[in-house]
Amino acid sequence: MSSFGLYVIGYAILIGGLAYGAHLLGVPDVWIAVGAVVLLGIGVVTGVARTRRPDTPPSSTPVERERVVERVER
Repeated sequence: MSSFGLYVIGYAILIGGLAYGAHLLGVPDVWIAVGAVVLLGIGVVTGVARTRRPDTPPSSTPVERERVVERVER
């Protein structure tokens, strides 16, 4: 399973626990649903940001990297 999938599953468990706690406290179901949707959105955004791989430039081949290193060393 990917890192993003694990992150979302963990975040969903957290949301479930918070929603259950809010239910036990007597918070109206509508507000629990609103909070769960907002937290789920935040979880997806942070999950994508934390598990995103950095983009590599298309022209960064090993040969070109050696040329750049040679230029810097001179």
